Amino acid sequence: MSDPSSRYKDLPTYAVPLGPEGATVSLYVPRVAPRVPTSLLHKVVAGDRLDLLAQRYFSDPYQAWRIVDANPTFEPEALLEPGTVLFIPEKP
Repeated sequence: MSDPSSRYKDLPTYAVPLGPEGATVSLYVPRVAPRVPTSLLHKVVAGDRLDLLAQRYFSDPYQAWRIVDANPTFEPEALLEPGTVLFIPEKP
């Protein structure tokens, strides 16, 4: 149901009824962000973007979620304030 590199790839799903016709939609069971081992620190500068950082550190811009999971925030945009020090997890 999701991309093999997605943070949701191993999560179970459940069906929710959409109406009396019997149609359903599959939803993921909510996940808890894990504690992630970090190996690097990155000081944010103007122009940094999570996808570009993921490309630099993981060779895959779609792995930006790994950086978000390694840093305590509910708003990924807050991670990109210049001067912020980001934890960069180990390369998968």
